[in-house]
Amino acid sequence: MAGSKGSKYYNIFLDYQITLEHKEQGNLLDEYCFKLIKKIQETGSLKAAADELEVSYRKAWGNVEEIEKGLGFKLLERQRGGASGGKTSLTPDGEKLIAAHEELRTEFNTAIRMITKKFFNTLNTDE
Repeated sequence: MAGSKGSKYYNIFLDYQITLEHKEQGNLLDEYCFKLIKKIQETGSLKAAADELEVSYRKAWGNVEEIEKGLGFKLLERQRGGASGGKTSLTPDGEKLIAAHEELRTEFNTAIRMITKKFFNTLNTDE
C-alpha cells in the first residue's frame, strides 16, 4: 500500500522483477522461470511443478531446456518413471542458483521497501 487510507495512492503498489539476461541471447530467466525451478525443487517433479503453475508439461519442459542451453549447464537431474515413478531434482548448480536468487530477492525487497516508502511519502506530501 502506497499511502494512508483515503489518499490517491492508497491502492497503488510498486512491483519489480529480477531477470537474468544473456549477453547475446537475451532473457534467460525471468520470475516465471525461477518459480518453475523452485516448484520442481519443492515437488520433485516437473509435471507437478507445471500443474501448480498451470502450464503444460511440454511448455515447462521446453522452458527448462531453453534455460539450460542458455546457461550452458544442467539445472535438473531427471530419473525416468518405472514401478516407483519418475523423479526430478535440482543439480548442485540448480540448488545454488535458486538459493542465490532467494537471497537476492530478500535483499532487493528490503532495499526496495525503503526506497518505495520514500517515493510514496514524497508523492503523498501536501504542498
